Amino acid sequence: MALTLISTPLDNLTTSDTPVCDVTITSGIDGTYPVYEFHWVNIEPDSNGVSFTFQVETGTDSDYDHPMTTTFFQAYHKEDDSGPTLAYSSGNDQATSGDTNGVPHKLAKEIGTDSDEGTSGVLTIYDPSSTTYVKHFMASANSYQSGDYSMATYTAGYVNITAAITRVQFALSSGDIEAGTIKMFGVS
Repeated sequence: MALTLISTPLDNLTTSDTPVCDVTITSGIDGTYPVYEFHWVNIEPDSNGVSFTFQVETGTDSDYDHPMTTTFFQAYHKEDDSGPTLAYSSGNDQATSGDTNGVPHKLAKEIGTDSDEGTSGVLTIYDPSSTTYVKHFMASANSYQSGDYSMATYTAGYVNITAAITRVQFALSSGDIEAGTIKMFGVS
């Protein structure tokens, strides 16, 4: 597989720059590639204990509220060598019908605000331009949490729409993105 850099919608934002509330990618997601990857590097929130999320949109809508069915696994280990755990996290998954219908999906959670805390990871979306099938995705991330844990998260699922995805939005569950980089790649 070859990665082709399409864009860098968040380019090396630092804590001395003005924070952003979200990063919205509005171009470059088309039928050129069958798979798209989004890499986020050292995303740092300005609010403690928040989640890094994503949601998609089609056409010219701007609601970012499409239903998803998802899973969420986590593995974590505390800095003081206590509490190693591998678990399915049912409170962070979503069902197409239910209270989480249309809510942005968590890619990483409980991210800290200290200078050495943040999250990095990769989101892969398969065949976003299809108008026949739902849109499958998977992501993996590692975060330094506000409780001094290293947490690896693994999530996957599908956006329950058959329309072509044309936009992706990344945001925190609360507050602004204070630092980090996001890149979008086409996979061939």
